[in-house]
Amino acid sequence: MSKGKDQKPHIGIFGRKNNGKSSFINTITNQDVAIVSNKAGTTTDPVKKSIEIFGVGPAIIIDTAGIDDKGELGNKRVEKTQQVIKIIDLAILIISRNNFNNYEKKLIGKFNNYSIPYFIIHNKSDIETINKETINKINDYEKTEIINFSTIEPNNIDDVLELIKKTIPETAYQKSSLLKNLISKDDIIMLVTPIDSETPEGRLILPEVMAIRNILDNNCTAIVLQDNEIENFLQKTKIKPNLVITDSQVFNKVKNLIPENIPLTSFSIVLAHYKGDFKNYLKGTPKLSDLKDGDRVLIFESCTHQVNCEDIGRIKIPNWIKKFTGKELSFEVVTGLNKLPRDIKEYAIVIQCGGCVLTRKQIINRLKPAVDAEIPVSNYGMTISYVNGIYKRVIAPFIK
Repeated sequence: MSKGKDQKPHIGIFGRKNNGKSSFINTITNQDVAIVSNKAGTTTDPVKKSIEIFGVGPAIIIDTAGIDDKGELGNKRVEKTQQVIKIIDLAILIISRNNFNNYEKKLIGKFNNYSIPYFIIHNKSDIETINKETINKINDYEKTEIINFSTIEPNNIDDVLELIKKTIPETAYQKSSLLKNLISKDDIIMLVTPIDSETPEGRLILPEVMAIRNILDNNCTAIVLQDNEIENFLQKTKIKPNLVITDSQVFNKVKNLIPENIPLTSFSIVLAHYKGDFKNYLKGTPKLSDLKDGDRVLIFESCTHQVNCEDIGRIKIPNWIKKFTGKELSFEVVTGLNKLPRDIKEYAIVIQCGGCVLTRKQIINRLKPAVDAEIPVSNYGMTISYVNGIYKRVIAPFIK
């Protein structure tokens, strides 16, 4: 199963100004992908570049601004550098000239806070190699892998690439199965894909495409139809699917058309189980019943799109929740990885979209402030199933 562009594992390169971060990237990618200059502070906004790493596959390398930048503009660059930590699967900390102090320690603290694995490159070793005192200082603070490196004499690139492969979590790049433990060879899987004004012109959405490919990879049969075709199809063919996966928006209709003895779930819930914070979704979704008048609901959208009257996150879900609870609620939508308009503790619940274009790490870290603050979290599919009274049925395939 292939990964989308933004679903490749992300590797962030961090360090002080003029430590050779950009040169390091150019060296290991064997391309001039990052601007290199003797002038400190050349890199401003984070810059992404694809790289193929043997044993990992395609990955995204992110070049960041120096963590010791100063001034009003410099502080904004540092802020953007720190924001990168929330979206990466692996960090590489570049030091040089045996400098390891508070700047590096603060970065490592942020890596640990977001559970980001990392290692250290002592760069410019052709000028000054790492000494025992620096190694001891690093290990006294926190034991980690350290490699001496030179972009002028890069004779150990393979060691760096091997360390990347060793350190990056396998969950960041493994081609695991979207429908793992849900389907078996020769199963018949029905995919219900309604076409409305929100459906992309001339194509299916990513979870639908992923499901079809995964069904084929597992030597199963995929039946793809719209919700208004289900009844006629079942009556005419007498086929009993082993599993039905539907768009969450038509739960209310599909639940009455699919017999109770046929497992039913949604693309959004499958995706949540595959790369979302599923355990906390299970805990948080029932908290929808506890919402009170005046509560704020935060909705996370992953991608930007035109808003219309059938918008799932901005129109339908708020209306469904208000109807279900009978409460006067306010809803705020935050797109992509943008900042929150207020403190996370001011929200009663957070609802994450399917996250088609995000990695698992990006979704987990996006929700981390809410989880840490014990704010309930849910996702689109699980929320829709709950307010439509079929929550237990659609999560049942995942509860062993």
